[in-house]
Amino acid sequence: MNISGSMTQVLLIEDSSQIGHARRTAQQLAEQHGFDERDAGRVALVATELASNVLKHASHGEMHLRVLPRANGFGIELLAIDRAQGFDLQACMADGFSTGGTQGIGLGSISRQTEVFDVYADARGAVLLARFYPRTDREPDMRFGISQHSLHNDPACGDVWHLAYDNGSVSALIIDGLGHGEEAERAGRAGAQTFALMPFAEPVMLMEDMHRDMIGTRGGAVAFARFDARRDSLTFAGVGNIGASLINADKSRGLASHPGIVGVQYRKARPFDYAHVNGHLLIMYSDGLQSRWNLQDYPGLVHRHPAVIASVLHRDFCRGRDDVTVLVVALEAAHG
Repeated sequence: MNISGSMTQVLLIEDSSQIGHARRTAQQLAEQHGFDERDAGRVALVATELASNVLKHASHGEMHLRVLPRANGFGIELLAIDRAQGFDLQACMADGFSTGGTQGIGLGSISRQTEVFDVYADARGAVLLARFYPRTDREPDMRFGISQHSLHNDPACGDVWHLAYDNGSVSALIIDGLGHGEEAERAGRAGAQTFALMPFAEPVMLMEDMHRDMIGTRGGAVAFARFDARRDSLTFAGVGNIGASLINADKSRGLASHPGIVGVQYRKARPFDYAHVNGHLLIMYSDGLQSRWNLQDYPGLVHRHPAVIASVLHRDFCRGRDDVTVLVVALEAAHG
């Protein structure tokens, strides 16, 4: 299964009129992607409650929306993100509890409307995740998270990402086209189209093919990682300044890239192999994200859903001077 990259849709939540806009936008997105009236209604209800929660609890924040390609259709992802001073998560999970002092249906009740619900909250703010799949979709949740945003909300994004799943293997790509805007996007998409044709090809050959097809563009930084559940190993190849780490509850390992610009000039990109990675997180990110983050500074975050982790990192470490992409993949043998 191939998942072609797309940007995160961002809705500001700063006044009460934007709650209705969030509800309508989320419901329409669900209806456009095959949700029936009942399932789209669940999406609308939760969008309303999450947006209301942001406004009551934090006075302002954002809702991030994403369509999730599935084997037989689509899912919808909502993330409510704020920078408030934290809240009592256990109390908020109780039905009837509202952080704003009004009668709410409670995060516990919201969670029962979703297929996937997760929360991370501390003194820096909160991120609440809701994923929805049609009732006819019995496939398990794909445990990845992506947060991608262009500089100044430009419709063109020089960062490009791609994911491929195949019988227990996962292959993940990020390209950062040189600069930003349409020409950077053209460079990134040229490489991603090549990657999508053969995401599990031999790494040196794959990088060379991407280089060939990016010639004539600005070129860019490229990194891809392949997880093989049967071998319990990860192979990583990178050229340029795409950051990448393997993380579990105990330690973090940075993944090494080679210097150069794919599509312009680079030396042969020797791949690196990492053993015993089942249960780890793979985190890859463009240089629009600061590199000084450490999940150990966020107690318990490593155990949250990858979509929550990606959103926390984007919220707290986006440079604000470039396109930014954060991709988090849970490396699990059950992906197959």
